[in-house]
Amino acid sequence: MTSFDSIVKQIESTHWFFISKASTTINQFLTMRNWLIGYYIVEYEQNGSDKAQYGDRLIELVAQKLKSIKGIDRRALFRFRLFYNSYPRIIEVVSSNKDIDIQGFMRVGSLTPLSVTNLIMGSVTPQLDKELQTDPWRLIQNLSYSHIEQLLNLDDPLKRAYYEIEAIKGVWSVRELKRQINSLSYERSAAADDPQFLSKQLGLSSEKITPDQLIKTPYVFDFLNLPNGILGSESKLEHALILNLKNFILELGHGFCFEAQQKRIVIGGEYFFIDLVFYHRILKCHIIIELKVDEFSHANAGQLNTYIQYYKAKEQQENDSPPIGILLCTNKNEELVQYALGGMDENLFVSQYKTALPTTEQLEAFLKEEKKKL
Repeated sequence: MTSFDSIVKQIESTHWFFISKASTTINQFLTMRNWLIGYYIVEYEQNGSDKAQYGDRLIELVAQKLKSIKGIDRRALFRFRLFYNSYPRIIEVVSSNKDIDIQGFMRVGSLTPLSVTNLIMGSVTPQLDKELQTDPWRLIQNLSYSHIEQLLNLDDPLKRAYYEIEAIKGVWSVRELKRQINSLSYERSAAADDPQFLSKQLGLSSEKITPDQLIKTPYVFDFLNLPNGILGSESKLEHALILNLKNFILELGHGFCFEAQQKRIVIGGEYFFIDLVFYHRILKCHIIIELKVDEFSHANAGQLNTYIQYYKAKEQQENDSPPIGILLCTNKNEELVQYALGGMDENLFVSQYKTALPTTEQLEAFLKEEKKKL
């Protein structure tokens, strides 16, 4: 039966076991170590034979006993417990390692690998649909514990699942994940409007996407810091985006490579200038972006469609995929867009952009309504 001394010994031996493995796959083993420590703490809190003796001071006392081990302090132990509670399905990964005897620490009536698989990954309670759960193997293999530390700060399981998927797809660094969370990427993504968005994305990797999965709605250019959100003219907006090219590409998404600004083309002896041209490394195609400082009009769509057809005929190479056109405008009438794009190139997309994020009050009201829908 579990006792206080046994939990201290178990955490200590687990630490040194994973440290010995760290020279090969440090991130994966560190993540598994932290999850196991969280598991030991929760198991002891539920079933410890002498738990009443230590009560609420358990983590503080464990931290004191293990103070010689760097990285295992009071705060870390609380986080490891939260990690276990938030991601119980990681037991599928940990228990598959023949060197780890997780069953040896479990008593009759406690969680087993069979029962744990029925819990909901990404949430302490079963709130997230099974189809929205990220595979625990993909999490361990693609995200470091530093990534998971950022994810643990998110209480909403749907929001957390969104960032798990996007971080894996986009091969985000920890810094980029933090930036995306702070810039409210989830709240302004398709995921906030479409509960099925995540299930559509789960099977995707960063190297397997289609043109329609590339498009965001809306794009947010809050990094421009425009006074009162004033755009001025299309040329000023374009210039501001180029000056902030790094942030602009991060907002566009993974795989974009900048190619040209005001790309000059000649059609029938007449000159035309395309606002921005990118090449997408994964889709292997040109992406033509037209910027408008007003709402959508069918004339704008016709102009972009012309550019797409030109690139198909003149610029597309043998190994290229067909070009994609993105028309960015301040607002779009969905019905007008539907009719205006009828008969046009299937790779022509219309999306909105904003120059500022919603207020906290607007965001709270929006999320409350979205949670009702879910």
